[in-house]
Order: sequence, then C-alpha cells, then structure tokens
Amino acid sequence: MRRYENAVKKEVRWLEYIGNLSDTKQYIQHGDVSVYDHCVSVALCSCMIAKKLGIKVNMRSLIRGALLHDYFLYDWHEPSDEHRLHGFFHPAKAMENAVRDYGISDLEKKIILRHMFPLTVIPPTCREAWIVCIADKICATKEVYEGLIR
Repeated sequence: MRRYENAVKKEVRWLEYIGNLSDTKQYIQHGDVSVYDHCVSVALCSCMIAKKLGIKVNMRSLIRGALLHDYFLYDWHEPSDEHRLHGFFHPAKAMENAVRDYGISDLEKKIILRHMFPLTVIPPTCREAWIVCIADKICATKEVYEGLIR
C-alpha cells in the first residue's frame, strides 16, 4: 500500500506544480468531501483494485486518469445552465480541462471520458478505465454514506 501512496503523492505533487489540480480543493464532490480528496481516494482505490485482482495496467496512467477524472473545475451543486445534467457531461469537461492543462495521453483521456458508465452509455474500452469507473463508484458510495450517518 505504501508504494501506491507514494506513487499517488508523486503524481499529485507534479499535477499541482504544472497545473491547477489544487483548485479542486475548493469544490465539494460528495457530502463534505472535496473533489480533490475524492480524486486522491479514487486513485488509491484504483491501485488497490489492480493489485488485489492482479490486473496488469499502466500504473502511471491509471493514477493520473483517476486524479483527473473529475477535473471539471466548477461547483456542480450551484444551479447553472453551464453544468446542467452534470453527471452526464462532466467527464467531457474534465477531459477538456486535463488536455488543456496537462496534455494527457490517449489512455488517460479514455479513463476520464468513460468513468461515469453506465450513466454515460458508452462503456470503458480499457482495463484502466474500467478500474477507475469501479473505484469511483466505491469511493462515491462511501463518501455519500458516511455523510448520511454523521
């Protein structure tokens, strides 16, 4: 686990240094969990899923895709025509922002764009995207549930 925590921390530092990942700290994702903390949790969970299931992945792209999967950079809780139907459209916005700020790989684009399946109807097309999709659901469920029992 320590190895994955260090790998995630390394990518977080790099993404904060060259881009706007830190901006996600100002937006709430689920309950009282920031988008930033949610994405870090999804990255760690994704690493654990790949390891526990013995799935061969591009670990750097898995981590970067997970860290940037919700890089939409707005408060989706505030009513606005710009982010109506957030669940359906934020993957494309997150990918657009990640391309602009980080010049991400095609694999990282796939991870970000398909993480909301089955809400968005096109399924993931690679192992890394499936893993982030599943890790996102696990983390979101935990965050919402913990927010309800507080």
